[in-house]
Amino acid sequence: MKRLGILITVVAFCCSSIAAQQSVRPFTVDELLKLRRVSDPQVSPDNRSIAYTVTDIDKESNRRTTQIYLIQIEGGEARPLTGGAASSSSPRWSPNGGRLAFVSARDGEPQIWTLDVAGGELKKITNISTGADNPVWSPDGQLIAFTSEVYPECATDQCNRQRAEQAATSNAKIADRLLYRHWTSWKEGKRSHIFVVSSGGGAARDLTPGDYDAPPFSLGGPPDYSFSPDSKELAFARNTDKTEATSTNGDIFVVPVTGGEAERITGDNQANDLSPLYSPDGRYLAYRAQARPGFESDRWQLRLYDRKTRQRRSLTSEFDSWVEGFTFSPDGGRIYFVASERGRQPIYAVPTGGGPLAKLVADGFNDDVRVTPDGKTLVFSRHSMTQPVEIYLARADGTNVTRRSKINDRLLADFNLKPAEEAAWEAADGAKVHGFIVKPANFSSSRKWPLLVLIHGGPQGAWNDAWSYRWNPQVFAAAGYVVFMPNPRGSTGYGQKFVDDISGDWGGKAFTDIKNGVASVVARPEIDRERIGAAGASYGGYMINWIEGHNDDPRFQFKALVSHAGVYNLTSMYGATEELWFTDWEFKGTPWDNPEMYARWSPHMYVKNFKTPLLVVHGELDYRVPVTEGLQLFTALQRRGVASKLLYFPDEGHWIGKPQNSALWYNTILQWFATHLNSKGEI
Repeated sequence: MKRLGILITVVAFCCSSIAAQQSVRPFTVDELLKLRRVSDPQVSPDNRSIAYTVTDIDKESNRRTTQIYLIQIEGGEARPLTGGAASSSSPRWSPNGGRLAFVSARDGEPQIWTLDVAGGELKKITNISTGADNPVWSPDGQLIAFTSEVYPECATDQCNRQRAEQAATSNAKIADRLLYRHWTSWKEGKRSHIFVVSSGGGAARDLTPGDYDAPPFSLGGPPDYSFSPDSKELAFARNTDKTEATSTNGDIFVVPVTGGEAERITGDNQANDLSPLYSPDGRYLAYRAQARPGFESDRWQLRLYDRKTRQRRSLTSEFDSWVEGFTFSPDGGRIYFVASERGRQPIYAVPTGGGPLAKLVADGFNDDVRVTPDGKTLVFSRHSMTQPVEIYLARADGTNVTRRSKINDRLLADFNLKPAEEAAWEAADGAKVHGFIVKPANFSSSRKWPLLVLIHGGPQGAWNDAWSYRWNPQVFAAAGYVVFMPNPRGSTGYGQKFVDDISGDWGGKAFTDIKNGVASVVARPEIDRERIGAAGASYGGYMINWIEGHNDDPRFQFKALVSHAGVYNLTSMYGATEELWFTDWEFKGTPWDNPEMYARWSPHMYVKNFKTPLLVVHGELDYRVPVTEGLQLFTALQRRGVASKLLYFPDEGHWIGKPQNSALWYNTILQWFATHLNSKGEI
């Protein structure tokens, strides 16, 4: 009887476990769009509060709205500081902590506004026809710097207004030089300039006149301009090379806030120098620098410029990773920064006077590091594959890491999202390769699961244990797939040589790394080797297109593929893309100077091998990988009689951003894989 009782207990436990697994709510794209998006934490000068933004998605109206919230460092509930139909973003504290500057288009063009934090009164600071963005306070509180896209030949706002009115009379575009369009927009003769305006409002003054962008375009990183501690000078980044499309030569300049001739202080380096930030005592300018001209994915070092001696030195010359966001300690004695490491992003500190680095916060994917003015507390953002961005705190030495915000806990409570598991395997040349695996919430090793391989873009990028809205592995896992996310050659966070290994070798070692990784995963008993799919975007899309022509590994076969914004014909892409420094570096010249390499690594050269069902996705406004790449690919697939489909977005660029388009994107991809991988009907 005792054994029977034990058996009944075991059976009851197993049944309850199965029921629990079956009752888990699937994490769909609709659930993904409901999540609130936290960003941009800013610490108040009195050490008490954090201002940050929260973005909410309204799928029905197909729009997103961002508002500013305030939370106390010591505890308590967050409260909204702004509201209404218009978004408010980029909150920045005044030096005395009484006001927040922010950006809002609540009455037309985006402008800089200020909010009295205690009383709630709003004041419009700028009224420039070309709009204003990215406010930065001067330390004395008298000025606010901001950026605006202006016509460089115009010295007045009235001139800019008239030029805009003239341009609006026709949709035609005129260009007389390269980089005439970028990412999703045409330049239309405009330049980004940095202005200053009185913090009480009034006329704005252009500190960076001329036919150059200041700051130059970047896809993230710290701000590219800052005030000196005495509020008399502004440091900023600008690229003055004649042909921007082939140059990564940003330099640091300084200019008086009253205007005048800017002084270049990094002219000795022909690669990028960006992100200037003054030390609290004004002695130094810290900035990020690369060493190899034309290589946008060279290692970012943290450098110091001594304003007294005019000497420059690197603080991270022996550190084999990229310095991302950074900030000084209040006493100027050290600099805190984040850098990628094997899918995470620790927080480091380095002495300003030089010396060994200290890894303060090793766990998590951390960013947006700030220090309270008393120097005692670090404030930063953190996220993972199971948790969207939230705000965290730690002591200045990195101990006592605690979570301060819990914006999405209630929304995520029912989904039982599985943490990312690490995977490692060996490349053919002995290199160690790493990646992540995400399993469904109801995963059981007693059954076979289809495998979905996600390939990241860049190619100098990485899958991190970090939340994503564009390629969220949890949405794919919830549809019944084991998701594998390899970081092959070219991936960041594994040392610069690992990054360098992909240049000039796009379909070589990285392809082998991915295949070896997939082979190691499909060897697991829970994976159904007959149902393997792969998807990727940008370089990931290129790799999908390469796989389409090389899907002959004897260890496994991909049964369905998805190529989003994928490079297909290297020569034709060169003739229509905008950042030519990228292709010049990756393929060692132009198609007419090095045609052999372009032909060797171009997927369109292997059309006769195309046979795997493939979904092509592309946006009309994608100027990085122009839409004709996707159209050529789809044409080739159709002519070859390969099962294929085209998902075309006339209103999207390289990334899919609109809520309804995002839902269509996810659902179309999932339906494609359901059709071609789930013939056994097990999902």
